[in-house]
Amino acid sequence: MNRTGSWFLAAALATAAIAQPGTAWSQSIGDSLAQAYANNPTLNAARAELRSVDERVPQALSGWRPQIFGQVDVGAQYSDLEPGGSSYRNTASVGLQVTQAIFRGFRTVNSTRQAEAIVRAQRESLRSTEQSVLTDAATAYMDVISTTAIVSLRRSNLKFLTEQVRAAQDRFEVGEGTRTDVSQARARYSEAQSALNLALANVNTARAVYRQVVGADPKKLSARTNIYGQLPKKLDVALKSGASSHPAILSSQHLVDAGVFAVKTVEGELLPTVSLEGNVGRQWSPPSSRSVDAINSASVFGRVSIPIYQGGAVSSRVRQAKEDLGQARVQLDVARDQVRAAAVSAWGQYEAAVASITAAQDAVSANQLALEGVIEEQRVGQRTTLDVLNAQLELVNSQVNLISAERNRAVAAYQLMAAIGRLTADSIGLSVARYDETTHYKKVRNSWFGLTTPDGR
Repeated sequence: MNRTGSWFLAAALATAAIAQPGTAWSQSIGDSLAQAYANNPTLNAARAELRSVDERVPQALSGWRPQIFGQVDVGAQYSDLEPGGSSYRNTASVGLQVTQAIFRGFRTVNSTRQAEAIVRAQRESLRSTEQSVLTDAATAYMDVISTTAIVSLRRSNLKFLTEQVRAAQDRFEVGEGTRTDVSQARARYSEAQSALNLALANVNTARAVYRQVVGADPKKLSARTNIYGQLPKKLDVALKSGASSHPAILSSQHLVDAGVFAVKTVEGELLPTVSLEGNVGRQWSPPSSRSVDAINSASVFGRVSIPIYQGGAVSSRVRQAKEDLGQARVQLDVARDQVRAAAVSAWGQYEAAVASITAAQDAVSANQLALEGVIEEQRVGQRTTLDVLNAQLELVNSQVNLISAERNRAVAAYQLMAAIGRLTADSIGLSVARYDETTHYKKVRNSWFGLTTPDGR
């Protein structure tokens, strides 16, 4: 199949139309995807969400750590004694209480494992967002190229029809043509002008979407991409890859693990708890204005709390957690079905686009020859102006179809990579600083205190 014909000619027209004066550098699709990876606000928001989820682990680990509270009391006491009058004195006390959990029904262990599973699920969710953003960026990139190429075709067509209107008018003035020929040429010119206006609007829309997704205006774009060499060769290979590595499936699997630990965590509330509590304090209670008496105290207690009946609330939450677990397992099956359907759809769209390119290339070649023949036949009086106009219209339509087919092929290729879970910066080799989702997690996991985030906020 000829993959470098009319499509790359149209792409060259597109890049020439949007290139900046004096700019020789060509921005590849990989460069645009790298920009989107670094700058896209949706992707950055997903990263922030993951950092927030990371904090669930130190919150769960806090169950192993002591809790310390200080206490200060200041007050006055008045007593009315009968008989004997009344008394008034000021009192003050300070104290410190330390509580250390010894056994919490395995809730700390299970809640920590639950939090870790949720973090892993959120990391896969971040990969899903990354794939969606890169797919949108690739689509926006190809839309800018294809819509600008169509504008170039529409302008070329308008120039051709301008000449046809002039020629029809000249023939009419010398008596070789009719007013009908002139009217037909002018009507087709007006239609071409309308099509050009629509194409210009589509370019503006494509450029706006590109800026939204990538974070910068398109400069000089190149239609070349190496994504085709990374595609699976068969549908079965694509389905196996998606089933084993798609982030939506992996995220659902981790959420099932989190659901299992959630059930165990709630069930732990039905078990006894053991804690150790220590108190130290000092109390001042002056009997008079000239002397102050102080009482120092210290105590250590071991406490065992055995739940007997809790009003049915814990039992209800256990049942609720089990239902949530069942839902997570169903969602895993849903994710598998969705990934399979997306892979089959993307594969079909890719193959259809490849077939459409072959047909469109043949149509362009045939219509080009047909137009040249009709023009020659018109010169010897065997064809009419309408025949030329129709031949030109068919050629332009086939050229637009070819551009659209090439665009659809590229977009379908990126959609297929996303459907099998391989449209990530690492998988397609983007030249960009990778976001390490474990960096923040490692910094906060064992943090005992501190209100400042690792990045200084």
